[in-house]
Amino acid sequence: MTLIDDAIYVEGRRVATPASLTGTLEALDQLGGFAWIGLYRPDERELGIAAAEFGLHELAVEDALTGHQRAKLDRYADTRFVVLRPARYIDEHETVEFGEVHLFVGANFVIAIRHAESPDLRRVRARLESTPDLLERGPLGVLYAIVDQVVDEYEPVVTGLQADIDEIEFQLFSGDRAVTKRIYDLSGEVMELQRAIRPLTTILTTLRHDLESELREDPHALELRRSFRDVLDHVLSITEKTDEFRQTLSNALMTHTTLVAQQQNDEMRLLTETSLRQTEQAKKIAGWAAIIFAPSLVAGVYGMNFTVMPWLSSPWGFVIAILIMVGFGAALYVVFRFRGWL
Repeated sequence: MTLIDDAIYVEGRRVATPASLTGTLEALDQLGGFAWIGLYRPDERELGIAAAEFGLHELAVEDALTGHQRAKLDRYADTRFVVLRPARYIDEHETVEFGEVHLFVGANFVIAIRHAESPDLRRVRARLESTPDLLERGPLGVLYAIVDQVVDEYEPVVTGLQADIDEIEFQLFSGDRAVTKRIYDLSGEVMELQRAIRPLTTILTTLRHDLESELREDPHALELRRSFRDVLDHVLSITEKTDEFRQTLSNALMTHTTLVAQQQNDEMRLLTETSLRQTEQAKKIAGWAAIIFAPSLVAGVYGMNFTVMPWLSSPWGFVIAILIMVGFGAALYVVFRFRGWL
């Protein structure tokens, strides 16, 4: 059974703890006040019992069973269906884990359904039971306390993300190749946090507007409006910080792209300079090889020992051959020198 706690409160005090969901409505009719039921990942049968007891709308029940909902506030007759996206920072992995809380808030009941470990709603219940004036505000007072807890738990997440983003600066200029993936991962976490937080502005504004029409009838409405306003201010502050995070990460990615491009340009320039030096060396080698080849060609021809060859019998033949070799080599040297090969 996923029933965490089931209590009935009258004038801010717990007066009964029904043993099962099926007895809650009967006890509530006898004692008055309101019921606060806590469920953890209920199955279809368990949630069906709660739906039958308190007349929950089937579409809201389907959303609560399916999960993976965006943060929102829907209204079905006199029952509000609120979805919250709590988050917690996992320091050892430097990641953000997101959960989901579904709340059915009626005139005389609150059904809180958790789909993750966070937030710990038992702490919220203990806090309210220690301050009966909050419980006297009824189901909307419980809703305020839960939303306040979820928003408060965003603060460590923001602090953790801030620390991670500060580390990015060191990684950017240290040449760490893994920084690109880290930036993308952090950007994804920041965007997910924004998707969890931004709808709260509309949710809290709507709740304050609803309470405005109840000021004359409900003595606690004014105080609740102030409480929701305080949470809204906190939400707006966190929203501004996440916007700054996203801009910082975007700038970091642009800076990293620029640094990588500059590094690649430096490597390409170094490669080009090396290639040019190799080309110059190849030219010099080719030039000297050609110069050496010229006398070798003449010497090779006259080394074939044919009987009939020009100047072979001439007393000046040797001198002429040497002059041809030197002249040929000198001419090539002048040409290569003029073209910059030597």
